[in-house]
Amino acid sequence: MLALAHTEPKARFDLAHVETRAERAGGSFKLSGHKAVVLGAASADHLIVSARTSGAVAEAAGITLFLVPKSAGGLSLLPYRTACGQRAAEVKLAGVVVEAGQILGALDGAAVLLERTAEEALVALAAEAVGAMAALLAMTREYLKTRKQFGVPIGSFQVLQHRLVDMFMAHELARSTSEAAARVLGDAASLAADRARMAAAAKVQAGRAGRLVGQEAVQLHGGMGMTDELAVGHYFKRLTMIDAMFGNADHHQRRFAELEAAPA
Repeated sequence: MLALAHTEPKARFDLAHVETRAERAGGSFKLSGHKAVVLGAASADHLIVSARTSGAVAEAAGITLFLVPKSAGGLSLLPYRTACGQRAAEVKLAGVVVEAGQILGALDGAAVLLERTAEEALVALAAEAVGAMAALLAMTREYLKTRKQFGVPIGSFQVLQHRLVDMFMAHELARSTSEAAARVLGDAASLAADRARMAAAAKVQAGRAGRLVGQEAVQLHGGMGMTDELAVGHYFKRLTMIDAMFGNADHHQRRFAELEAAPA
């Protein structure tokens, strides 16, 4: 079992922001730093830790990946549960010794690996969001058919039908964008710029649509939409967490614009 320990408290959504240091000590390295919100860290056997072996904090060059056993001396975890019920942990490294043979990929060359991994994660998260929205749409449609007011199903009220259509359109746009992004990432001949642009587009649509669909589903279910006993609130929490992972919709909208403006 592996867990990626890359995000840091001050990094926001910048993959190149790595303050964790890996200092040479003979034929080995000493890792020191703090990794935040490491999903699955408590149940992992090894952590894939990014650390800076050269360069300044925000430089893409100089980042290296290390395979670190969770039992390594100087490594400590603070596990907790996220808002959507997943398990994560803060990871502290205080002089953790790793051998040169525990380096994954090239020394100082992890930025490209992290970028490609993040692109695949963005599209996977967008696809998960599409599934969560589909579930919310189905539950809300069924509720509007069965909940009655003034002796008729509330789904017969035109204003609620319009809101359901808005949910459907947002879901369909997110679905088509995530499918298009998956096709580009799955094509070995696709350009790196195209992969980055489509991954960002998929995450933007997933974040914006997830917010709209989640909010509408809760509101159309009324007060019961916020209860733990109903799945609606849980799906909405997960959609909210998905938006924040690897960069929210606002971040990736700016990134998409920068990629579009960049020279070919």
